Amino acid sequence: MTVVYRRMTLDDLEQVVAIDQISFSLPWPARSFRFELTDNPASRCWVADLDGRIVAMLVAWFIVDEIHIATIATHPDFRKQGIGEKILSLTLQSAKEEGAITSFLEVREGNLAALNMYRKFGFEVDGRRTGYYKDNGEDAILMSLKDLSGG
Repeated sequence: MTVVYRRMTLDDLEQVVAIDQISFSLPWPARSFRFELTDNPASRCWVADLDGRIVAMLVAWFIVDEIHIATIATHPDFRKQGIGEKILSLTLQSAKEEGAITSFLEVREGNLAALNMYRKFGFEVDGRRTGYYKDNGEDAILMSLKDLSGG
């Protein structure tokens, strides 16, 4: 069994939404993913496909020379296997090839696994958005990767 990393399609939508719902307390509605796939020219949507089963997803926005990681999740049954790191790495590499110089994101202050993964890529903390997450008032940590040539 091999994980294939590829662009997300509308056929993946149901599985992507399911991963988002099981991963986050504030999941995106299906219409948001549909918009990213059909109507947002800045959107770069990726999935990790294991024999027809979507096991991870990532949505990023390419704006001028930046790639903003909007959401990333791995199905709980497939975490801690390097799949999230691989999909992020491929996204950053693809963005670099398109001309991105920097990357940035927001992450929950309490999401230590994500914070650690981003640090491994060289992302650094730039700031904080106090009370950013509406479900529990948790702060968002702002992180950026200033030079994609190292990512």
